[in-house]
Amino acid sequence: MVEIAITGTGIVSSLGTDSALFHKRMLAGETSIKASPWAAEVEGRDAWQAVVEDFNPSDWMDRRIEEGTDLFAQFTLAAAEQAVRQAGLGELDPLRTAVVNGTSIGGVRAVMKAQYALDTDGPDAVPRKTQIQIWPNMAAAQIAMRYGLHGPSLTVTTACASSLDAIGTAARIIERGEADVAITGGTEGGISLAGGGRDGDFVPVLFYTGNVYGMEAPSPNPNQAMLPFDVKRSGIVVGEGAGMVVLERAEHARARGANILGYLRGYGSLADGFHPSSPEPTGIWEARAMELALGDADMAPGDVDALIAHATGTPKGDTAEINAINKVHAGRGLPVASIKGHIGHSGASSGAMAMISGLYGMAEDRFTYIANTDEPDPEADFEIVHGGPKQMKYNALQVNSFGFGGQNASVVLTKN
Repeated sequence: MVEIAITGTGIVSSLGTDSALFHKRMLAGETSIKASPWAAEVEGRDAWQAVVEDFNPSDWMDRRIEEGTDLFAQFTLAAAEQAVRQAGLGELDPLRTAVVNGTSIGGVRAVMKAQYALDTDGPDAVPRKTQIQIWPNMAAAQIAMRYGLHGPSLTVTTACASSLDAIGTAARIIERGEADVAITGGTEGGISLAGGGRDGDFVPVLFYTGNVYGMEAPSPNPNQAMLPFDVKRSGIVVGEGAGMVVLERAEHARARGANILGYLRGYGSLADGFHPSSPEPTGIWEARAMELALGDADMAPGDVDALIAHATGTPKGDTAEINAINKVHAGRGLPVASIKGHIGHSGASSGAMAMISGLYGMAEDRFTYIANTDEPDPEADFEIVHGGPKQMKYNALQVNSFGFGGQNASVVLTKN
């Protein structure tokens, strides 16, 4: 059996562009949900988002790369660079290093801006590099170009399950012997400028789409806008960012004396096959994805010490996941949390961000919690961790990600 070690992490998030800072601010109780940069555009409702505010592309890439990439790819490059540095990989084997990135919308922001430029100023205003900014594979491609890599380079698009599916796919590549190292994770960057502000009169259509579809919470209070597993839950707050990790064949990591942060033990993924946006309400297929991950890890539910749920704060989504967790981890009092109360729903990157939070928490014996949730759903047959981080030792962690289209993914990590 091939052991998969995790040796590096990187984050670009609305709580900071650094994994340790992200985790520290989250456990300190900070949240990044605030008025959208375009809130003035709407009347009669509140508009909340969780945008990245401290990201400067020029800190991570030269001007040529910046001009030729959309924000989602820029986020990915920065997070990947952090992960490679933390892993201590001074030189990557170009033939034995894979790149697998997950994104749900790719360069949609570039399309929106180009269309706006065309409509307002005509064809000559369309940015010359729009074509190469759009493609979802360009984040992975830019990583390969940065490090001169010639191993597998793949892009996974499974909505909000994308980063866990990317990480699981990368692990499979290493297990098959096609690579020793993989740079992998997920990214989303369609709602804001790098600084979280406006760009003249441009307003992205994505600012409106979640609301008109009925996904967003109507709360007038940003601290009540996203309430995972709370009886008052009413919808999501859109977030953004990137989470990247370095996976290695454990023998390879040990041979070079790497600091191993944890191990990816199991991965499960399947189709819910029920509805474009609503999960099957009993949670049977989400539970099955969790069971597949446990089976892949050769672990029983009782071996898991804690779980970071997908938990988006939507009535239907949370109900299905509560049912799924109840089925798999029944009667154990398992500590369960979600990071989305802190940072909103960062789409394709959310699973990788949850993994990174879990890895840092295992190292310091503190488990994350659900910010702002104060009335846990009584249907949960597990402990909904809220009000503050839980001081606890945990060696085995399960992480869930479920996406539109019925994309169900789950992974199991261990400290040792």
